[in-house]
Amino acid sequence: MRFTNILRTTVSAAVVGACAFGFAGAAAAQDQEGPATIDDIIVTAQKREQNLQDVPIVVTSLPAEILNDAGVRDIKDLQILTPGMTVTSTASEASTTARIRGVGTVGDNPGLESSVGVVIDGVYRSRNSVGFGDLGELSRIEVLKGPQGTLFGKNTSAGVINIITEAPSFTPGFNAEITGGNYGAVGVSGSLTGPITDQLAYRVYAGRRVRDGFYDVDTGDGPRTETDDANQDFETFRGQLLWLPNDATSIRLIADYTHRDEYCCAAVQLRTGPTFPFVDGLSNGTGQMPPAPGFGRLPFSRQAFANRATGQEIEDMGVSVEANIDIPSLDATLTSVTSWRNWEGVLGTDIDYTGADIAYRVQDGDFGYTVENLTQEFRLAGQTDKLDWLVGFFATKEDIGRNDSWYFGADYTPFLSFLLSARLNAAVPAFPISPSTIGCYTVAGQTAAGFQGCLGTGGAVGGGGPGFTVGQGYEDVYDQESTSVALFTNNTWHVTDQFDITLGLRYTMDEKSVDGRQRNVNGNGGTCAAALANQGAIFTAFGGAANPANPTATLLGNFCLPWSNAFYNGPGGFRAVNESFDDGELSGTIKGAYRINDSVMTYVSYARGYKSFGYNLDRVQTGITPNASLLFPSETVDSWEAGVKMTLLDRTLLLNATYFDQTFEDFQLNTFLGTAFVVESIPELKSRGVDADMLWFTPVDGLSLQGGVTWTDAEYGNFIAADLVSPGNFPQLSLLPGARASFAPEWSVSGSVNFDRSIGNGMRAGFSLAAKYMSDYNTGSDLLPYKEQSAYTTVNGRIMIGAEDEAWTFEVWGQNITDEEYTQVAFNAPLQGSAFQTTQQPNGTFYNPALDTQTYNAFLGNPRTYGATLRFKY
Repeated sequence: MRFTNILRTTVSAAVVGACAFGFAGAAAAQDQEGPATIDDIIVTAQKREQNLQDVPIVVTSLPAEILNDAGVRDIKDLQILTPGMTVTSTASEASTTARIRGVGTVGDNPGLESSVGVVIDGVYRSRNSVGFGDLGELSRIEVLKGPQGTLFGKNTSAGVINIITEAPSFTPGFNAEITGGNYGAVGVSGSLTGPITDQLAYRVYAGRRVRDGFYDVDTGDGPRTETDDANQDFETFRGQLLWLPNDATSIRLIADYTHRDEYCCAAVQLRTGPTFPFVDGLSNGTGQMPPAPGFGRLPFSRQAFANRATGQEIEDMGVSVEANIDIPSLDATLTSVTSWRNWEGVLGTDIDYTGADIAYRVQDGDFGYTVENLTQEFRLAGQTDKLDWLVGFFATKEDIGRNDSWYFGADYTPFLSFLLSARLNAAVPAFPISPSTIGCYTVAGQTAAGFQGCLGTGGAVGGGGPGFTVGQGYEDVYDQESTSVALFTNNTWHVTDQFDITLGLRYTMDEKSVDGRQRNVNGNGGTCAAALANQGAIFTAFGGAANPANPTATLLGNFCLPWSNAFYNGPGGFRAVNESFDDGELSGTIKGAYRINDSVMTYVSYARGYKSFGYNLDRVQTGITPNASLLFPSETVDSWEAGVKMTLLDRTLLLNATYFDQTFEDFQLNTFLGTAFVVESIPELKSRGVDADMLWFTPVDGLSLQGGVTWTDAEYGNFIAADLVSPGNFPQLSLLPGARASFAPEWSVSGSVNFDRSIGNGMRAGFSLAAKYMSDYNTGSDLLPYKEQSAYTTVNGRIMIGAEDEAWTFEVWGQNITDEEYTQVAFNAPLQGSAFQTTQQPNGTFYNPALDTQTYNAFLGNPRTYGATLRFKY
């Protein structure tokens, strides 16, 4: 019985999801005997096999055929198939974030768990980034929208991406693939499967992919030598064993390893601000894109600037064992899933994203993080005539290590002095800076006062303290340990043949602790300490009480930025971080489903979701004082849904629609506030809207049509500074109250057509075309106008010919065929201007467009790629 179920799970690939269906799903279904119908769509979204139209939740299920035809290699590629879902990467592939219905957790900080969870073969992955690699051979991917507070490992507040890979088969098989494309893309992969004994089968997969980068890089001052960026260079391996010791037991062992050694990710300028002359003068050649007239928005360009290397080396490995034991006396199955995983990334970054040598991090192990995770889950599931029941236990132990460092480039001190000179001369015209009291720098070839800058290294301002030492400035180490234990149950009561009630409950207990050491090195912090010791002299030097624009605070703030703050030296030469916290939370769901007839089902549901508290593993300070605690609270969500699922035209046409209304409290917003990433709890975020979809297996043999649309109204509640954990963060977040959230387009629409059929003489041919439209949305967590992305459409397609038995298949394909130009994420260039003001504006914000001097950078979406793939199958 178990063996039959495993095979059925493996081959039930004719699955296309509610809300967005892959264009090849119809073809997969039509390969079966008899006409394709909606009854062929099987999902396991409630940890048991069910027809999609019987599941009272919104779920997208995409089989292997869909994923291959759409060129899906990792989760980021899923976007074109799933309306209401966006996936972005920022400073590295380790900073990848999935969002559903406008809700997700920015991935730059490993202290935050993900709002959208990733589960691969039953194993919960605690960070989105660990699921972004070559996923190998896939059976299907299911995207569950809305909070999942009962099943799927830990709680998630926005959704789950559930990935099921292809299992070993007792029928011998072989697959191979060779791909070539533009940007020098080359990929090879292959797999073998078959029996070892009558009770033991295996499957092995290996793949290797390389590609040149999408950016041209001006290396400026160097020493960087790579002139492209965002390349691809990785290999992956996955081995599996399936053991069937008897008719009632199955055991599946999976071991996998992936290694990436790439350059990622440089950024381009969206807008170059008034600091350009300083950057350009300090760099060897052009330091960044020249400003547009009036410092306006720049034309789209893939020209990046980075004098330092952006290397990333990532290793992901793990082992899992899933055992299923049928218990006939209970008409139930006991499932155990045990896993160990280890993920490690070491990264290099050009912090200023210019050709000048201002600041950087090096890829030698002192910048990056690791995630080691142990999980154990037990589930006992059974059924009677009236009740489908499930009870379970889940536990995980996780250890996160983060190393952080900052290096001062040779241009840091001159650049900061220029900034201070410009600010002080503007703020204190009556008290000009005297070169006799502070050290000064002049940009080569420039004599205008605006190109001269000074930094305190002596006299009244510097107080005799040292300047900033070129080289490593600080070295921080964090170790976060967490333990989570949960009991859960999920049960469906068949009240009548037409009416079902589902109740799910989960109680989770989380305990976390962090130990860390924050310390400056190479004498860094001396300039800050000297300035603090001479505040009175600085105050007097610039007019004291007689000058209402006295710049003392400006000077201190710039001398004591997080990476140069003397407070991190501490009594013993470092600042210790030691915190612990524990909390429990009850989550769950209740659903009611009513079948009006065999073709129409309606349902309503309520779900309570929860995402655990955590620690911001970064230097965080208010003013110049380090925050006493790095803790941020848990995030919760209450979600209501009402939907209808219709199966029409002799069960070949699917029409579904769902209204959702979600309210998040203490939404964990990880945002860059100019000098550091901070985690701020936004009191309220509402996301409401409609998911709708259509799938039609047309009467034309081999032709299917699908479409999906998500309308979302996601906005923050009104709040003031006093509502925040750190009220001092409010100025940079003052655009949020009452505004639409970032990455929450009002409209997200996908559509596709697929045609695949025999053409005679043992041959088949087909084509597929898929497109996704996104209305405009803001890509910045602070919602600054320059970070707005206008509406755009991406289109993927392929043309295929091959043998009818799939012994060989040749495809010509294209991704982003129209070469749509769009931004993944826009951000403030560090130290290059300011957008938010110190004075609140009449509209309640701290933003005045006329005073915006900020340079804005961006990580871009992929350009048009195309190529050909040859597949062999036995």
